[in-house]
Amino acid sequence: MYRSHVLVCGGTGCTSSNSPKIIEQFEAQIKEKGLEDEVKVIRTGCFGLCALGPVVVVYPEGCFYSEVKVEDVPEIVEEHLLKGRIVQRLLYDETKAGAQEEVKPLKETDFYKKQKRVALRNCGVINPEDINEYIAYDGYQALAKCLTELKPEEVIQIVKDSGLRGRGGGGFPTGLKWSFTAANKADQKYVVCNADEGDPGAFMDRSVLEGDPHCIIEAMTICGYATGATEGYIYVRAEYPIAVKRLEIAIAQAKEMGLLGKDIFGSGFDFDLHIKLGAGAFVCGEETALMTSIEGNRGEPRPRPPYPAVKGLFGKPTTENNVETFANIPTIIREGAEYFASMGTEKSKGTKVFALGGKIKNTGLVEIPMGTTLREIIEEIGGGIPNGKKFKAAQTGGPSGGCIPMSLIDTPIDYDNLTAIGCMMGSGGLIVMDEDNCMVDIAKFFLNFTVDESCGKCTPCRVGTRRLLEMLDKITSGNGTLEDLDKLEELCYYIKENSLCGLGQTAPNPVLATLKFFRDEYVAHVVDKKCPAGVCKDLLQYKIIADKCRGCTACARKCPVGAISGTVKNPHTIDTSKCIKCGACMETCKFGAIIKE
Repeated sequence: MYRSHVLVCGGTGCTSSNSPKIIEQFEAQIKEKGLEDEVKVIRTGCFGLCALGPVVVVYPEGCFYSEVKVEDVPEIVEEHLLKGRIVQRLLYDETKAGAQEEVKPLKETDFYKKQKRVALRNCGVINPEDINEYIAYDGYQALAKCLTELKPEEVIQIVKDSGLRGRGGGGFPTGLKWSFTAANKADQKYVVCNADEGDPGAFMDRSVLEGDPHCIIEAMTICGYATGATEGYIYVRAEYPIAVKRLEIAIAQAKEMGLLGKDIFGSGFDFDLHIKLGAGAFVCGEETALMTSIEGNRGEPRPRPPYPAVKGLFGKPTTENNVETFANIPTIIREGAEYFASMGTEKSKGTKVFALGGKIKNTGLVEIPMGTTLREIIEEIGGGIPNGKKFKAAQTGGPSGGCIPMSLIDTPIDYDNLTAIGCMMGSGGLIVMDEDNCMVDIAKFFLNFTVDESCGKCTPCRVGTRRLLEMLDKITSGNGTLEDLDKLEELCYYIKENSLCGLGQTAPNPVLATLKFFRDEYVAHVVDKKCPAGVCKDLLQYKIIADKCRGCTACARKCPVGAISGTVKNPHTIDTSKCIKCGACMETCKFGAIIKE
């Protein structure tokens, strides 16, 4: 038995901030102090507060140390682990309770108190590379219950009753999807986990795989039993090396313990899993393109029908869900459909994981009950907009989604409410924007991504999205007309109605959403030839305000093209014909004498 446990985040974010070295230093310092039999160091998955990484949590006190550096470790070991004195300067501000020996529980902080962790329940809690820790937290109980107590059709009914909908973006009822596959007779069926996660700013699935890989293995095995499949594939991005490594470890451990493979729990049910690495093609997030890629072909979508439940992977009936959808399954089976259905809204049950990013204080992972408002997510959980800036919009669903403006910030987040305002849930990326963001430029950014990622199989997507991007380039360069806005909108609807797969069908969404809520910005670009946010370089100029300029010459020395002239202690000027609008002068000026207009 250990008296203290030191949990260090081993997710991608904290790993990139040197958490492996921090773990090594903890182990070395603990050994040096002779504490190796009293204190255990555990590498976990993501805690959620990515902005504060590397994160170290020490139990039983529950001290949440943030932004820990390698050189901080000796102090934590000496003061906290050896002498029992909490290192106050490293505590996350919100957990400081005042007294030296007290800390505020994490669950009472603004970031955590409105969250409800189901899919992320084990992330940051267990060592993802130790199956025994997963089992200690009720792991594989749901699978045991299914194989020893429930018939396949009873499992499907529980999933149906829970109200779980696909968390990959479409929101299709999960139990109904499973029932379609189960109803089709075949000599071979498959289960596929979509861990491709190609949306810019999305890292929910990666964090689940890194922090709790066994829950995906358990859920896919349950799905195999319910639908009659005996083989599964996890299609995961090759850019997720930590997730891949932990999946490989977890699969090997599950096989060794008889929880995967032949005759699981002596039930006579066989199920095996394979990992397939994806090369990073966004289109492979579409289920038929994903299956085509697993088969060894170029990742291109296939026409539907027939749907995968009838003819999927290798032409056999297949059930496909994404990581977050599967991550909810063990809890639903173990706790009951009523438990999951008690959270959320009438038509959107349970919780949703969001990757919170952009202009927000607390970037990271959050899991909230469906129906939580955008205002609660941004102002309370997210900590608000930094630097006193005003909230402008939140982009949901990445390149496939739309934006929610300030006027709709009190919208409860669920599938139907987002669809009603012209947005979509997507996989869960939530990018926050402030007054300094240009919404025309945001639409162009996402469309540029979609153009690059189009597989080219169908003309509406291959050619249409490129024409949209050309029109947006024309508008942001100051050459657009009001007639272009009408053409832009018309082309958006044509692409949506005629594209083969979800990539093309949703590609115009960012354009349509920004046209709907921020048309005035488009008009300013084409009529006034100005970018209200001062982002589009072709439509702005840098200017020095003579009354504020002290003639310090700092801006002139910083300018890379020599566009600024003037003498010491006299106002300077900018030659707009030379200026490349890099903004270096504005960043350098300490007197606020340089503006862009």
